[in-house]
Amino acid sequence: MKENTLAALAAGRRVVIGTSGLTAEDYDGIDRAARAAGSGVVASGNFALTAALMTRFSLMAAEYLDWFEIIDYSRPSKTDAPTGTAREPAERMGAVRQPALDVDPAQVKGEPGLRGGTVAGVQVHSLRLPSHSATVTSTFAHGNARLTITHDAGRDATIYADGTLLAARRVIAVEGLVRGLD
Repeated sequence: MKENTLAALAAGRRVVIGTSGLTAEDYDGIDRAARAAGSGVVASGNFALTAALMTRFSLMAAEYLDWFEIIDYSRPSKTDAPTGTAREPAERMGAVRQPALDVDPAQVKGEPGLRGGTVAGVQVHSLRLPSHSATVTSTFAHGNARLTITHDAGRDATIYADGTLLAARRVIAVEGLVRGLD
């Protein structure tokens, strides 16, 4: 996907990206290429408006709360972990604040991988089970209180139409990379 994006930018096109296969480093390179071409890119890990709001609210919470992690649920056949729906907020939340940890995940006794994976300093746990489509939950803690913010896509692909159209309309005015619909 990165190569296709770079080729489109080199051809003077604007690009909307909706894939989970790109990392923060990939997006940095895409941003540089878009700016060099005088063009724009809108990239989102999920085009559902509810996913955009989950990301926005999670970023707001990360400004104030020290403890947070993400759980990423999807169908058993989903091969990427985490999904773009989980990776995007994790990378962006990690840029807002590094979450508190009593034990560094690398120092976990037993199997460190069972503590989840680390994306931009944020622990992300990917579950692949029947009955899930694309669900991402950001969980925050402060003292004895918890805040849980969840996007649940269900199984109807029409939820992505409004966000995709929004991105396609807005990319015309963008220079460089805009990450996320929020």
